[in-house]
Amino acid sequence: MRRTILKTLLVTLLAAAPLGAAEAPKTTTFPAASAQELPRWRGFNILNRFHVDWSNRPFEADDFKWIAEWGFNFVRFPMDYRTWILDKDWNKVNEEELKKIDQAVAWANQYGLHVCLNFHRAPGFTVNSPKEAKDLWTDAEAQEACVKHWTMFAKRYKGIPSSKLSFNLFNEPGGADGATLAKVSLKVAKAIWAIDPQRLIICDGMGYGKDPHQELVGQGVAQATRGYGPFGLTHYKANWVDGSAGWAIPQWPVIRFNSYLYGTDKKDLMGPLVLEGALAKKSELRIHVNTVSRLANLAITADGKVVLSKKLEPKDGTGEWKTSVYKPEWKIYQNVYDRDYSAILPAGTRRVEISAGEGDWLTFDRIEIVAVDGSSTALLRPNGADWGVKQGVLTCDAQGNLTGGTGSMDRKALWEKDILPWKALQAKGVGVMVGEWGSYNKTPHDVVMRWMKDCLENYKEAGWGWALWNFRGDFGVMDSGRTDVEYEDFNGHKLDRKMLELLQAY
Repeated sequence: MRRTILKTLLVTLLAAAPLGAAEAPKTTTFPAASAQELPRWRGFNILNRFHVDWSNRPFEADDFKWIAEWGFNFVRFPMDYRTWILDKDWNKVNEEELKKIDQAVAWANQYGLHVCLNFHRAPGFTVNSPKEAKDLWTDAEAQEACVKHWTMFAKRYKGIPSSKLSFNLFNEPGGADGATLAKVSLKVAKAIWAIDPQRLIICDGMGYGKDPHQELVGQGVAQATRGYGPFGLTHYKANWVDGSAGWAIPQWPVIRFNSYLYGTDKKDLMGPLVLEGALAKKSELRIHVNTVSRLANLAITADGKVVLSKKLEPKDGTGEWKTSVYKPEWKIYQNVYDRDYSAILPAGTRRVEISAGEGDWLTFDRIEIVAVDGSSTALLRPNGADWGVKQGVLTCDAQGNLTGGTGSMDRKALWEKDILPWKALQAKGVGVMVGEWGSYNKTPHDVVMRWMKDCLENYKEAGWGWALWNFRGDFGVMDSGRTDVEYEDFNGHKLDRKMLELLQAY
């Protein structure tokens, strides 16, 4: 009898939880959702239970109120199971902490928002740090703990339709082959369905969520992809990504070109870097040379006329180079020059070619095109240092800024790389959504906005829902900590109105 009373009270709470000072919204119709066809949800990841140590705070009704008022209909809760256990023991549950999640689900549903519960950290697995002591994919105890926690939520929320609530089992599962990941995921899913047969379950894709999980096709689950490409744009200077502080400043569209120029010693790779356009003014082109291997004859031509010819021949001792470096395995010098070489480009120049000529190879890390009258400066940075990539043709505007080129990444490239494989999965009868996407706050805001617009165009064309990472915080529309945004004061928060309006448009 006591269990029946408690269950009745919980269902009552979830059906009509009080909203405190917030006014209850009008009745909302939730779109139907199934594993075969997901609605085009639009919303945010809410991180109040994301990490027990540094992102573990009470949910706030106003967050859901604002999200709904702004026209969105979806929230995802990426959660750390340690926020609701006692004494660091995954067999002991803190009921008071679970009630806080109950209240958040109720608030969101009352404001017309679908809730997707996700184990960002599950017993035995996380992509976060620290790692779990046991391995979910191989350890029976961890698997049983996972089943226990997910079935606890299944019992707790049985009776809430899948149009209002879904389960996203594991965030970006990895560390095992597809068959193993599918086996464990389905073990948990079947335990949930034994309690709540209608519960919608969404599984993240392989490869940190980027790739369709083929072993789950036909198993009654939907799948979620990610929108974090190109990674050099979305995670620029992210402090949890090794080496990201040294990446080139992101651009969008990404104009790809390499930092190597090859000479006659590498005939199959030899070829000039070509800049095409029509310079409005007489300008100085400066190329910053880093390393020269054995010999290079740096040449720059403007509409076929040689404007620079410079022999660079590394040797022992002192010279134009900064550091002399001898490579005994090849019996040559590969000296570090770390200096600029420049040429004057006449006004109206339409084609510039930069080559290494006779010799081996050289590397450079930037090209500047500076109007002689000081009115403009264009900075061109290679965003690849891959050996064996031949240079191509780049297009520039009247000031020398890059506008396109061979191998560029743009909306079309995103569609081909990130959308088409998932459209193929969708054609097999699997519902698809973008569970996370966004860009860290160190990427220039104007770059982020152009990239986001292209992503949103693609998601709309694909017919997919999406959830921005995050609502409040360094990827989000509020309190993001960006230094290049004119924020709007909003109820004590800093609102990125431009980003919000872009999201609202899609």
